[in-house]
Amino acid sequence: MSDKELLIPASQADSSAINAQTRRGRIQMLLLLLACAAPVLASYFAYYVIKPEGGKTNFGTLVHPAQEANPTWFSVPLQGKWTLLIARPAGECQIQDQKCIEALFLMRQVKVAVGRESGRVQLMWVNLDGKSIDPEVAKAYDEQVAGFKVVSLPTDPKQRAEFLGWLNREGAGDQIQLLDPSPAKMMLIPVTNSPKEFAAIKKDLEKLLRLNHKGETL
Repeated sequence: MSDKELLIPASQADSSAINAQTRRGRIQMLLLLLACAAPVLASYFAYYVIKPEGGKTNFGTLVHPAQEANPTWFSVPLQGKWTLLIARPAGECQIQDQKCIEALFLMRQVKVAVGRESGRVQLMWVNLDGKSIDPEVAKAYDEQVAGFKVVSLPTDPKQRAEFLGWLNREGAGDQIQLLDPSPAKMMLIPVTNSPKEFAAIKKDLEKLLRLNHKGETL
């Protein structure tokens, strides 16, 4: 230690050491805050500067804002469940009606394809004309084997009109409609027999089930 250092008053030496420690502490705190804030800053940068395309799906079309469903329209519960819904008249949905059978087949296969998450998804067929379902169709797409729950239109005229208006909004009546567990219509899925498009539908549903843990138990 030099003579000059020996001549520095103890109080001044302590103050210098404290100031240095304070500066180091502030720098460390600032670095820690920056590290914690980095993900948030990155997300703001991505959203406001890069501006990626939001709400992108592989095949289905997102309904925005989601269209709330009235649970009293249906004879089976919707709350807390992911529901793939199709509306077809039973009188027209014969085994030879390829368009109708393709829709039922697509829904059944998508539910199977999501694997262990399939228990969170229910399939619903709204029978628009109230006629008996073709026995062959009923056998292939029943509740026990295929998981389809067949429901009729609401009997109350006002509720029936409300449901049909909701179902056909934006010309979506012929498409498969995905309801979230709230329940609300949040995605429209065109009927397709393309393997590539089927894989895209599967990815859409898997992504939703992975990111949204509502409806864990069916």
